[in-house]
Amino acid sequence: MEWNFIWRLCAAGLCGTIIGLDREYRVKDAGFRTHFLVALGSALMMIVSQYGFEDLLATHDGLRFDPGRIAAQVVSGIGFIGAGTIILHRQLVRGLTTAASLWATAGIGLAAGAHMYVVAGAATLLTLFGLEALTLFFGGLGRKRTLLVYSSAHRAAVEAMFDKLKTSRYTVISYEVEARKIDGEVRYRATLVIRAKGAAEENEFVDLLRATPDITVERIV
Repeated sequence: MEWNFIWRLCAAGLCGTIIGLDREYRVKDAGFRTHFLVALGSALMMIVSQYGFEDLLATHDGLRFDPGRIAAQVVSGIGFIGAGTIILHRQLVRGLTTAASLWATAGIGLAAGAHMYVVAGAATLLTLFGLEALTLFFGGLGRKRTLLVYSSAHRAAVEAMFDKLKTSRYTVISYEVEARKIDGEVRYRATLVIRAKGAAEENEFVDLLRATPDITVERIV
């Protein structure tokens, strides 16, 4: 029986690692180690919920346990980890997909822990399909927002760059400019949230910024 449990844990960990490798390839904070542990821990909780109280059931007639309660707690508890991967800054939201993959990985771990290997394997493939294949087919519909911060000693240069970004192949969602004195020199810093239009490359604006010597790029998120 113990080897059966170990196999379930290994199956869950393998499925979690496969999904985590995709997130690692995409340079996300929650990589293969996090997904491995989430799947492994979920499988372990399911096994304990199903078989960890057999001695009590044998010695107490009429005593019943509901394994579904552990599964429900895992699903709700994984939200804390998922929330930790989500970053909200100004009008930017990052990490939602990774949080969703962690939530799905928890379900895969529960399925493996419940001896449902085919379901766990199918869910792993479908999760990867959602992470990769759907991006290839519909990636143009979900262009991400990018936070761009650049500065210049000349207010006119900052405004001119804004006009180039706005009139080219990007949508400017928000824009603000502030003046700061650094080492006795006034510099104008612009903070924009932009999104690529149509077939425009999401990082095409980098070449536009590099072509302007008066502009200093401070941050791109």
